[in-house]
Amino acid sequence: MSTVLNAPVDAFVEAVNNHDEAAVLNAFTADGFVDDWGRIFTGRDAIKAWSDKEFIGANGTMTVTDVRSDGGDVVVIADWRSSWANGLSSFTFRPAGDQIAAMIIRGAE
Repeated sequence: MSTVLNAPVDAFVEAVNNHDEAAVLNAFTADGFVDDWGRIFTGRDAIKAWSDKEFIGANGTMTVTDVRSDGGDVVVIADWRSSWANGLSSFTFRPAGDQIAAMIIRGAE
């Protein structure tokens, strides 16, 4: 088990935990997307609308408990706490240089 993140994912988790909306949105590529249990939000405007209600706007925090690589992806298991939802979650990040092309959220086992 590891809790060592790569640079763009580490910066993203820090931005989430600091409730820094601008940094969270800027972490994504222009065509980046969030897949939240099959609901897809592509591009800055869609990600912001989703985040305003369910992520940063819900005062979410991520306590990382495990990190692993899966091909080029970084899988982060974190205890997610917010006013919207709570629980152990899997966040699969697809890095693209110093940004994130995708974040896929599912339950963690």
